[in-house]
Amino acid sequence: MTRKQRRLTLIGCALVVLAIAAGLVLNALRDSIVFFSTPSMVAEKHLGPGKRFRLGGLVQPGSLNRGDNLAVTFTVADGGATLPVAYKGILPDLFREGQGVVAEGALDASGVFRADTVLAKHDETYMPKDVADALKKQGHWKDDYGAKSGNTPSASAAPTQGAVR
Repeated sequence: MTRKQRRLTLIGCALVVLAIAAGLVLNALRDSIVFFSTPSMVAEKHLGPGKRFRLGGLVQPGSLNRGDNLAVTFTVADGGATLPVAYKGILPDLFREGQGVVAEGALDASGVFRADTVLAKHDETYMPKDVADALKKQGHWKDDYGAKSGNTPSASAAPTQGAVR
């Protein structure tokens, strides 16, 4: 074999080893990747029972029911569709009706989303990017979601000169 042929053989073997390594890494990550969906997307895609995904949207007012042994049920909506959610565990402190939520789990055979993780937004202006993008796409985005409190001038401003008697 000439020097050029040995070099090409070595490069070819290195590419094959690299492709096998990349395939093994992608195969290992396939089970841990969880995709984000809204209730409308779940209805459109007809996701089957047992397939894990993240569900995002707003907790419907009046839908929160607390049961025994930390069991909670609520409904998540995105303006176009709703999806019932069942969760057993401690909810985040800021979880409440009418607020944004992201739950991770899978659908069961009856069409209820069985969540094993529930995340709530951390303050009044935060919304996960995926949820915000989905709400914008649905046309349910409120302009004041991104507004910071305290940016509007108050009606009664404090005097700049001392008028104390």
